[in-house]
Amino acid sequence: MAQDRGLAHAALDELLDLGGLPRSAAERVTIAGADPVLPTRYRIGTAGAGVLAATGVAASELWRIKTGRTQTVKVDVPAAAISLRSGRYMRIAGKAPDRDFAPLMRFYPTRDGRWLFLHTNFPNLRDQALRLLGAQDDLASVTAAIGQGDGEALETMLHDGGACAGFVRTHAEWDRHPHAQAISVLPAVEITRIGDAPARPLPFGDRPLSGVRVLDLTRVIAGPTCARTLAEHGADVLKITRAGLADSGQLDLDTGIGKLSARLDLREADQHARLRELASTADVFSQSYRPGTLAARGFSPEALAELRPGMVYVTLSAWGHTGPWQNRRGYDTVVQAATGMAEASGDTSGPRHLPVSAIDYVGGNLMAYGAMVALLRRATEGGSWLVRASLATTGRWIVQRGVLEDAAWRAAPEDLPAAHIARLTTEVDAPDGRIRYLSPIVQMSETPTRWARPPVPLGYHPAAWPS
Repeated sequence: MAQDRGLAHAALDELLDLGGLPRSAAERVTIAGADPVLPTRYRIGTAGAGVLAATGVAASELWRIKTGRTQTVKVDVPAAAISLRSGRYMRIAGKAPDRDFAPLMRFYPTRDGRWLFLHTNFPNLRDQALRLLGAQDDLASVTAAIGQGDGEALETMLHDGGACAGFVRTHAEWDRHPHAQAISVLPAVEITRIGDAPARPLPFGDRPLSGVRVLDLTRVIAGPTCARTLAEHGADVLKITRAGLADSGQLDLDTGIGKLSARLDLREADQHARLRELASTADVFSQSYRPGTLAARGFSPEALAELRPGMVYVTLSAWGHTGPWQNRRGYDTVVQAATGMAEASGDTSGPRHLPVSAIDYVGGNLMAYGAMVALLRRATEGGSWLVRASLATTGRWIVQRGVLEDAAWRAAPEDLPAAHIARLTTEVDAPDGRIRYLSPIVQMSETPTRWARPPVPLGYHPAAWPS
C-alpha cells in the first residue's frame, strides 16, 4: 500500500511540475488507499487520485491568492477509481440511467486474424459505418463485412469515410506508429499563453471559483467532466448544446451536475451572436468538437482572446494537435483499442476495455487542472491562455503509472461494497425526479467541494448567465 500511495503522490508531483505549481503544495495533500481497486492491470486508482489531487491543489492555490489562507486536500484512491465510471452509480427516481449502448459497437475479428473496434454510439457514425462496410443494420451483417477485410486497412477506410473505429494494436505496435511518435513530445496537458491582457483578480466569493464564468461546449464524457469539476469549486457553468445533435441520453445528467444548460444553434445568426455575447463576459471557454469545427464559426482560441482578453480557452481533441491523426475522430474506447490498452486487457477470447472510462474522466480532470492553473496565471501575471489535452496523451499518461501483477489485479472485486458506495453518494431533487449521484471525491478543509445546482435535461435553461 505504501508503494502505491507513493505512486499517486508521484503522479501529483508530475502534474504540479507541469503546471508550474510548487511541490511544497503537495505537503498539504493526503492520498489514502491503494490499487488495485477494480479488476484491471492498469493503476487507475493511482491515476485518478493523482489528477484529482492536482485539481484540489490548484483550487487551494486559487483560494490562497484570493484570501491568503491555505487548506488541506484529501483524496481516497478507491473513491477516485470508481469516479472513473460515475454514471454507473447514478439513480434517477430510484432507477439506473438508460444505457442505450449501440448493439453494433463492439470488437470484431478481421480477415488477418486481428480485431477491430467499431464505434457506433451516435446514429451518424453508425449509418456512415454501415454505408462504408456495405452492411445491414444487424450484427451478423456487420460481422461478415468486417471479417472480409484486414484490420488496419478497415480502420483507415472507416476514418477516411467519416466513421470511427480502432484497429486493436499492442502497446509495442502503437509505440512504433507514426502518430504515437509525433505526439510523444506532447505533455498530458499543455498550458500556453496566447495573448496579452492585464492581470485580473479572482471574483469575490466564498469558494475558489466563485463568480468565474465557464462556457461548456463539450460532449460525451471527458469534456463535460472538465466543467463539472470547475463547478464543484464554485464556478458558474453554462453548458451549450444544439437541438437535434446526438447526445448521451440520461448519462448527460451525470456530467451535467452543477451546471446550467441551454440550446444555441450557431448556424442561426441571432444565436451565433448570443454565444459571442456570452463569451464576451466569460472567463473559461471549454470545447471538445473536432479540430477546426468551432474555429470555422469564429470561436477559435485567438478570436476569443481578442473578443475577451484574459480568456482561458480549454480544448480537447482525440489524438492531439500534431501528427497524421490530429483530425481523426476518437473516443475513450477507440483510443484504448488503437493504443494497446484493450489488447493488454484481453484474453484468449479477444480484447477488452477497462472496467472504467479512465481516459475520459482523467482527461476531463486534466483539462480542469489546466484551466485552474491558467486562471492562477491570469490572476498573477495576466494574459490569455490556451489549455490543450487529448484522449491519446491521457491514455499514455495512465499507462505510464505502470501495471499491477496479474495475481493482484485478478483478485480485485468487481466493485466496492454497496455500503461504501452509499457513503460516497448524495441525493437531490431535480427536474427528472430524485437523483442520486456520486459526490465530489476531492475533500477540501476550508472550501468543501459541492455542486450548487442539480442536474437538468439538456437545454433546460435560457442562454444567459445567472444574475
